[in-house]
Amino acid sequence: MSTEVRQNSPITEKKPKRKYNQRTRDRISGYLYISPFFLLFGVFGMFPLIFTAYLSFHKWNILGEREFIGFANYIGLFTNDPLFWKAVGNTFSIWALSTIPQLFLALVLAFVLNQAFLKGKSLFRLSIFMPNVTSIVAVAIVFSAIFGTQYGIINYLLSSIGIDPINWKGSYFGTHVAISLMVMWRWVGYNTIIYLAGLQSIPKDLYEAATIDGANKIQQFLFITIPMVRPIIIFTVLLSSIGGMQVFTEPLLFGIGSESQGLTMTLYLYQEAFERFSFGYASAIAWVLFLIIIVVSLINMFVTKRIKSA
Repeated sequence: MSTEVRQNSPITEKKPKRKYNQRTRDRISGYLYISPFFLLFGVFGMFPLIFTAYLSFHKWNILGEREFIGFANYIGLFTNDPLFWKAVGNTFSIWALSTIPQLFLALVLAFVLNQAFLKGKSLFRLSIFMPNVTSIVAVAIVFSAIFGTQYGIINYLLSSIGIDPINWKGSYFGTHVAISLMVMWRWVGYNTIIYLAGLQSIPKDLYEAATIDGANKIQQFLFITIPMVRPIIIFTVLLSSIGGMQVFTEPLLFGIGSESQGLTMTLYLYQEAFERFSFGYASAIAWVLFLIIIVVSLINMFVTKRIKSA
């Protein structure tokens, strides 16, 4: 009996282990190495992007239930919100006043720091990059003292030469200039280091040949330096344009003024979300800002391509 049971019992065969070749192992290990980035990007990048798009079609104050209202947030933003368009105008004005002079000054400083006769280059490079790592709160306090209406340094110097003091925080011109100078002071050194890295890749023979032909430093800067670092200029223009559309900390700490002349798009988004708790409307502002940044970037790419082709 035991013999029959033993004969009729199924025999379990061990399945052979699946073997991976070296190419498959390398592929799996590669995906494992890059997976932390995609996990973080999915949680902190892709999910907020999708969720804000979803919220932009709802009315929500973060505590109650979300109410679907369709395109009402976008319609109200474009038709019944003059403060938003003021914020758009302020953003473009501050961007133009800060980005264009900033990049030109950074290129000039990089050209000077790249000269062979300059001593102590490392000290100058460190000094010019320091504003970028300085606390923006400390920068805002210093600039508020510099541009103070009654006791500011700038108004004191203007009064000493017979010019009436300027109400920096009470006028469009004063507020935009003060905020633009804060942005310039913070980012000029950063762009200077980028340009300096590009200048060091230019062969010295070009400058030596230009010097022999009688070209001065200005001519060398215009006809050698700028054409040779054109790809880096395009990169910094795009980067500065994207950053300029999102300026937030400087106007927040300096003050938006009595007539909201310092109000930018990101600052208006912050007010709608965290002061008025209108998260659906703030999400619509965020997506409009996203589309504006894309349009500005495409225009910059088109202009720079035309310059390259010329």
